[in-house]
Amino acid sequence: MSTPRDPRIRLIDIRDEPLSVDEVMQAVRDDRAGGIALFVGQVRSQDQGLGVQQLDYTAHPTAVEELARVAAEVLTEEVTAIAAIHRIGTLRVGDLAVVVAAAAPHRGDALTVCSAMIDTLKHQVPIWKHQAFSDGTDEWVGLP
Repeated sequence: MSTPRDPRIRLIDIRDEPLSVDEVMQAVRDDRAGGIALFVGQVRSQDQGLGVQQLDYTAHPTAVEELARVAAEVLTEEVTAIAAIHRIGTLRVGDLAVVVAAAAPHRGDALTVCSAMIDTLKHQVPIWKHQAFSDGTDEWVGLP
């Protein structure tokens, strides 16, 4: 029997379509919250001094469950809501790769949990990035 998910975990998803910052912000809006912390990760034009052509994100079938587990792990009593969505598929420079938000009565708690969410998901959720560089080289990031 599975444990019911904490109702403060409002939106958790992995998608192969463009992400919406507004959707994530709306998911965590709460009258008890005085602060909403938001992290938006986008594809940058350079990495390690090389020009980035594109990224391809791939996720394990358990990635959504792992993302929800991470959200539950980083939640604190003070947080009123948390949300996270990550993109998979082919992304170009400027595309959004991940959007995370946390809401709390005070900004410090929202900022702390938002930061913990992005840092933890990058290390624990099975999502892998394949970078193609403008010089013809490529690399995988996040493989076990």
